[in-house]
Parts: sequence; C-alpha cells; structure tokens
Amino acid sequence: MPMPTTLFEKIWNTHVVARRADGKFLVYMDRNVLDEVRAPHVFARIEQQGLRVRRPDLTFAVQDHSVATRPGRDDTTRPDATDIIRATRDAARRHHVRLFDLDDPQQGISHVVAPELGMVLPGATHACADSHAPTVGALGALAFGCGSTELEHILATQTMALARPQTMRLTLRGQLGPGVTAKDVILHAIAQLGVDGAKGFAVELAGSAVTALPVEGRFTLCNMCTEMGARTVLSALDDAVFAWLARRPMAPQGAAWDQALVQWRALKSDDDAVFDAELDVDCNGLEPQVTWGTDPSQAIGISQPVPTVNDAPSGREAAWRRALDYMALAPGAPMLDVPIHRAFIGSCTNARLSDLESAAAVLRGRRIAPGVNAIAVPGSMTVRREAEALGLDKVFVEAGFEWHESGCSMCAGGSGARANPGERIMSTSNRNFEGRQGRDVRTHLASPAMVAAAAVAGCITDVRPMLEGRT
Repeated sequence: MPMPTTLFEKIWNTHVVARRADGKFLVYMDRNVLDEVRAPHVFARIEQQGLRVRRPDLTFAVQDHSVATRPGRDDTTRPDATDIIRATRDAARRHHVRLFDLDDPQQGISHVVAPELGMVLPGATHACADSHAPTVGALGALAFGCGSTELEHILATQTMALARPQTMRLTLRGQLGPGVTAKDVILHAIAQLGVDGAKGFAVELAGSAVTALPVEGRFTLCNMCTEMGARTVLSALDDAVFAWLARRPMAPQGAAWDQALVQWRALKSDDDAVFDAELDVDCNGLEPQVTWGTDPSQAIGISQPVPTVNDAPSGREAAWRRALDYMALAPGAPMLDVPIHRAFIGSCTNARLSDLESAAAVLRGRRIAPGVNAIAVPGSMTVRREAEALGLDKVFVEAGFEWHESGCSMCAGGSGARANPGERIMSTSNRNFEGRQGRDVRTHLASPAMVAAAAVAGCITDVRPMLEGRT
C-alpha cells in the first residue's frame, strides 16, 4: 500500500530528475521567470560559457523591479535604469525569451503576472529570481526563489539543484471579522511564530482562516510566509482556485481544461499524511494589524500599545530596543494617531484587483489628509485596466492618490520611488527593514484598507469605523 504523502511530496516526487553525489536533487522546472535586475548578468554568463537557454518556450522575463511607474514612463524616465532595461530587452530577443516589456499590455510584477496569465498552474514547479516566488503557491504550484548563479543552471538545464526541505503544516484557524484581511492574518502569524518560525520548511497552509479567504488573499499569505523563512509554500486546491484560473490566457482550454481539472482535484495531501512539523495559530478575535518595528514579526493589533523591551522574546531584547529607537516610538504609547507622511498601496503582496477594491472602499467619498503623499501602483497592467474599468482609478485620484503604471515601485525603492529621510510611511509591501524604502525611513506594514484609512486620517488608525461609515 502506497505511503501517504503531502501535497508538497506529490509535486516534488513527480519532478525529481536525479539525485547528485552531494545529496541535492535535480528538480525539473515547468516555468522560469527572471527580472531585469538579474537578466543581463545571467544571460551574459550563459553566453560566456557557450551555453544556451535550454527551454526558451518555458522561460519568461519581466521588467518590474527598477522601472519607473509614473504614467507615460519609458526607458529613459529613470536614467540609472535605462541600461539594464535595454540590456534585458536585447538579451531576451537573442535567446528568444518572451519578455513582458514596458509597453506590453501584460507587463507587471512577476508574482502577479505569472498566476494571472495562467503561466503557473496547479501541480507545476516554478523558479523565479526573487525571494517571494512562493506567492504562486496559492494555486497549488511548487515555487522556489533562486539566486543568479542558480538561475544560470536552471536556464541551461531546466532543472534546479535543491536540498529536499522538511514539511510543515501551518494551520490558521478562526473566523475573521469585518475589516480583517489576509495581510492581518499573516502579520499575526509571523508575530506569533517569528521570522525563523518556518525557516527552511516547505509549508502547507491549512485551516478555516485560509479556506475562507478569496484566492487573491491566499497569494498574500504565501507571499509573506517568506518572511517566516519558508523555503516554499503551498495552499490546498479548491473550487475557488479553479474558478479563479478558468479562462486565464495560458491555462488549458476546452477539453484540455476538463482533463486538467480531473487531475487537479486529486492533487491534495492525503488525510493521514505526516508532516515533519505542525504549527497552529488562532485567528479568532483578530483585529487589523500594523507593524511597529523593523521586521515583519514586530506587529500588533491596532488597539494595542507599542511594546516595551520587556515584552521581547528571550534573546531579542537588543533587536527590539534598536527597532524602537529607529522607529522613534515610545514604549507603551498607543499605535493609534501616530502621524504619517506617506501611503503606498502596491507590491507583489497587495496590488491585485481585490486589494485595490478594498482600499477604494475606504477612500470613496473621502480625501487624504493634508501633507500626506499617497500612491497606488497596480501589480500589473492587466490589473490596472481591470481597476479602471470599474472606475477605481477615479476613486484613488479624487481622494488625492497618484495613480501609477505597474511595477515594484516603493516596495524596496528600486524604481527610484523612495521616501525622504525621517519620513514615516504606511505600506502594503512585505518588508519593513531599516532603510528599505529610503534612508532613515520608518515603514509600517498593513493591509490596503488600513493604509487607505491612514492616508485619510493622516495617522495610523483603525479602518473599521471608516468601513462602518462612522468617520
């Protein structure tokens, strides 16, 4: 009788090509994506070694990290990125790789573009030169981030050399209340488990707080499990996933779709499968979350006061003291009413259509506070068009936001969009490290609705009264 296996093991076992003498496995990759920051170097290295891209039909390139996002942008809008944008374009042409270029109607952030086009499908493997590659695990795909050297190997062989990670089931249970979103769930989970809580594991997300979320919310969960150290992340397949994938441009169509659906419905962890680790997080009674410190685990409910060093986990006292100093927050003071200078809605974490809709629900009929600089950056040009068809762009603009074209933008400041020293920003992105969005910039992570509420109030605030129409 076959041994019970997890979803991870089912996909892994069907993609292992061989095991090397060093113990690593060569795992076949169904799709590869690289961005303009890595592409010129990686393609150049392949050429120097006399190699070629083994499967250009399975390899894709995007312009996302360093591109300007202001409307009307072109190669020269951000002069210090012009060379790599053009080098990526030239290399993609030489190697016959499909490039989602600046003028492509499907251009966008890799982790948004790949799933929305059906480039990544259930049961598939996916390699991407970015740590948030596991975002697409929400579709039951096995994705791995990789470095430039690893990417050279992948492009030349269509395999990735990997140590087999241990498995973990992370159960997020409970019923979510109004104004509480996937971003709040995952910030709460990271706060409970720590930035090393899933280090090196292949994580499968389970529980009522996961299955109740729309698919785009599950992308947010998988995206930010990277901030717990997860090597890769998966969530179970269900009818919501299949409905979301239906009629995606690169997904199977007609009879092929029907056949794929039969296979996908069987793709799940066996009931008696054993995981190497089991973790459980209670999300009942959860309120909107916001980070107070300089890593994603330093998050609290909006009604809670700023922690003190005495609240720090053992061994983390110095890190908490440094975070409090950097963020210029008084221990024990309320998080509510801390003034902000900027608001950013975007990134691979929270720039899909549903994210923009949730922010627009707060902004409709309201204006951002004087002195707040706010931008909304759709995760792809497809998302941008969909949002504009619903009139969301007008909601953002009338509220005082800038409405941008697609790209990574202020997430890490790689596009040149950075805050000024000493400014405080509410951001929907995934990281809040020192200097992440600019030198001496203080970043607070939150959901799109919470960021929109802060932009209106001019300070960190609870979004729920605004959703109820009380403010």
